[in-house]
Amino acid sequence: MDLGSGRRGVDMGPSALRIANLQPKLERLGYKVIDSGDINIQIMERQKITNSRLKYLPEILKTSKKLAEKAERVLERNQFPLCIGGDHSMALGTIAGISSYCRKNKLVMGVIWIDAHADMNTDETTPSGNIHGMPLAAALGLGHDKLTGFYGFTPKVMPENCALIGIRSIDPLERLNIKKLNLPVYTMSDVDKLGIHRIISRVLKRFKENVDHIHVRFDLDCVDPFVAPGVGTPVQGGLSYREAHLLMESIAECVCMSSLEVTEVNPILDSKNRSALFAADLIASSMGQRIL
Repeated sequence: MDLGSGRRGVDMGPSALRIANLQPKLERLGYKVIDSGDINIQIMERQKITNSRLKYLPEILKTSKKLAEKAERVLERNQFPLCIGGDHSMALGTIAGISSYCRKNKLVMGVIWIDAHADMNTDETTPSGNIHGMPLAAALGLGHDKLTGFYGFTPKVMPENCALIGIRSIDPLERLNIKKLNLPVYTMSDVDKLGIHRIISRVLKRFKENVDHIHVRFDLDCVDPFVAPGVGTPVQGGLSYREAHLLMESIAECVCMSSLEVTEVNPILDSKNRSALFAADLIASSMGQRIL
């Protein structure tokens, strides 16, 4: 999907990850991998923008519902959902489906949001109208009722059960939404001061004590563009190659991740698929791949 981003190319992210041998990498780690394929979606050229503050909302909701149902079914089969994209408006679907599963099974859901952006805008605060800047706010119950009430309930996750890591680009009014909910945020300044290992260790310790299902959402633009140039909204000063891998390796060592989503791989803006290759290795690190 690229409807939430306002920039073409990120809809080819899943293909780029497949070309980067994501499935063989996971199979070498001992996993049985079922690729259920892409969800069909109407491209921008086939649609009209009816609300400039919620661009392509009907098709995004339609697609997100299909994704939510798929993610929920995977968990009901006691399997692990790995969702690859695509712009980060797809998080509307993944979080809704996972949260629905948790609600039905009386589980507390936690979300680790690894991203350069907080995605805490609403239709009232957005400077662009691009829905990829709104999914976390919607999951927390902030924003237009068609987003917050998507999939039949709100909120999908509680603020205290979230952790935002690698944040370094926040819109002025979005900042107010973050402060309103008192979200736990670790900016790149915190990463510089504390180190990524100390931060993720702190987050995982808190989550293991308070939540039952940990969902990790990794937006590739959390990494510095020097390492991963193929993203739709690059921001200088992100995680280094080793910081990103250490982060995902630490999550794997915890053996507590129950679902994973990787977004914003844009091969049009990439060089020789290097960003997708990097993302595929990061996914493998989160699933147990080691240097030795």
